[in-house]
Amino acid sequence: MAAGGFQYAGLFAPVSSARCRMSHVLGLKFRTHGSVYFFTSGPFVVTLGDFVLVKTEQGMGLAEVTQVREDAPPGMAEADLKPIYRLANEEDIAQHRENQDQAREAYRHCRGCIQERQLDMRLVDVEVFHDRGKIVFYFTAPGRIDFRELVKDLVKAYHTRIELRQIGVRHETQMIGALGNCGQVCCCKRFMRKFNPVTIKMAKDQNLFLNPAKISGICGRLLCCLGFEQHNYEEFQGRCPKIGKRFLTAQGPVRITRTNLFRETVSIQIESGEEKELSVEEWNTLRAGASELRGDAPPSPARGDADADHTAGEAGRGHAGGQTSGQGQRKKRPGRPRPNRSSQQPAQQQGQAGQNAPGNDKRQAPTPDPKQNQE
Repeated sequence: MAAGGFQYAGLFAPVSSARCRMSHVLGLKFRTHGSVYFFTSGPFVVTLGDFVLVKTEQGMGLAEVTQVREDAPPGMAEADLKPIYRLANEEDIAQHRENQDQAREAYRHCRGCIQERQLDMRLVDVEVFHDRGKIVFYFTAPGRIDFRELVKDLVKAYHTRIELRQIGVRHETQMIGALGNCGQVCCCKRFMRKFNPVTIKMAKDQNLFLNPAKISGICGRLLCCLGFEQHNYEEFQGRCPKIGKRFLTAQGPVRITRTNLFRETVSIQIESGEEKELSVEEWNTLRAGASELRGDAPPSPARGDADADHTAGEAGRGHAGGQTSGQGQRKKRPGRPRPNRSSQQPAQQQGQAGQNAPGNDKRQAPTPDPKQNQE
């Protein structure tokens, strides 16, 4: 009995643990070019490429399984994920195809209404929800559009909720798709789901020609692929000197002309005008030798004579009279002429000087008081 009980526990213990780990994390896409949303499979067995139904804030939706994970993606807790509603059957898939046909028909009808009302907008795509409780029309426009009459026409034609959503040119390219400068389908159509900011500084860091036709995509904005390798350029430039900076090395003064990430090299220009290409390790060795040379090498004769003259000038300024000679003498800046104080002495001071001279010792009589004369 003991042996049988041990075998019983050993046979069925792995099965119970597998049942506990039946639920997986699923990455779902409601549209081909849409973002990936994560749900749990719950009690259902789901494989890659299946269609499932999920409850959203805007109603029931049909989504395709694009990822099957054992755990939640970074930054998300599995306990916060919602489970799917159920697997899609043949009727759900057939209804999904009918919704796609209705979306194409609504696209043509909406374009006709836009041309009839002469609205400055461009229709991009139409999305019909699975339960047909809502139809979303995506469009681009240079500014704000008054489409209230257009909404009335669409509601009258389809008798459901209508939403007109304005998008940018990047999302337009993501929905339609196009070929990039590299000859492949645009990254936003293939795998990108979120757009990260791209700046002109990235093109400068990557030593690209600032030609709008070369660094812009089909949408007219800067290429999204500029940000894919930006961290590599930043890490490489952190190990290299700044372009245009001058250094004093063992080979004399040099200037940094360019850097090459793919070769891991630094190009320098020596004093004679010749350019040399060094690896990053060779540059670090040359730079280290330059610091030792600058600290141990004696000054050149020309620099020594100049220092001696400067010392002599400083010593001359310390003696009486403050006179200096040679290169140590300072040059006065041209400025406003100062007035001659000796020529502008007050006449009263000159009179006092004459009164104090010998032979002019005469005292003035005191002024009589008027009150004493009245008494």
